[in-house]
Parts: sequence; structure tokens; C-alpha cells
Amino acid sequence: MKVCLISSTGGHFDELTKVIPAVEEHDYFLITEKNKSRKVDSSQGKVYFLMQQERKNAMFLLIFMANIIKSFFLYLRERPKVIITTGAGATYPFCLIGKIFGAKLIYIESYAKIYSSSATGRLMYKISDEFFIQWETLQDSYPNAKYRGALF
Repeated sequence: MKVCLISSTGGHFDELTKVIPAVEEHDYFLITEKNKSRKVDSSQGKVYFLMQQERKNAMFLLIFMANIIKSFFLYLRERPKVIITTGAGATYPFCLIGKIFGAKLIYIESYAKIYSSSATGRLMYKISDEFFIQWETLQDSYPNAKYRGALF
């Protein structure tokens, strides 16, 4: 079974790498944002990169559109059966494309979100097959989410 692990860079990616031991027996690959200040260890498996997108950047819409196009071609190239993500925004197009093509979506809300939902979480809650929270305090925000503790 092919599995895609996808997240933005930084803490989201750190959380995502905690999931790797659970999927190592499968054919898996990683997608994250390319970031000059942070190198991704390619020994963790096959890695693809999206452009880093920040909502406050003046080029946001162009970068977002480029990531949608790249996500579409990456999805067609790899065709994962399962997509696991810890967010954030750059991951949503790939997840939505995967959902349209029948992939199972698993979303893990950020560890940093203790009392309020994230923008990506609110979007993913509507389309995810499995939705996990890392804090019980988020159960009110996501009534159907599953709490299984923290990734850390």
C-alpha cells in the first residue's frame, strides 16, 4: 500500500516524522515545503517539495496556484492510497486532490493547537476519513475527532 506523508515545514514536519515508524513497512513518500533554513534528511525516504507559502506574502496567490498544479502532478505520479498530514495550508490541495481520486485521508491536528482549531483543521475536518487531536480540550471544536494522545 502506498502512503503519502505530507506537511508544511517546521513543527508540522517534526510531528509528521513521528508517524514514519508506523508506515515504514509500506511504500511511503514525504511531501513538504522547500525551506532554505531547514534541510530535510533524505534518508527518511523519498521526498518531494512544494513551494513554501505564507499567507502574508504578497506572492501568496501565485505560490498557492503553483502548489496546486504541482500537487496535482505529484498525486498522478505517486497515486497514494492513504494520505497522512499534520497540516498546514500547503498540504490542503494535495489532500483534496487525493480525496477526489479516492485516497483515504488521515489528519492529525497540530500539537500547538490546544484550545482552538486551526484553519487547516477546520477544512480537513470536513473531508478527512480519520481526524485525530492531540489535546482532549479540542474535542468541543471537533466532536467526531479521536484523541490518542500526543505524537511527542
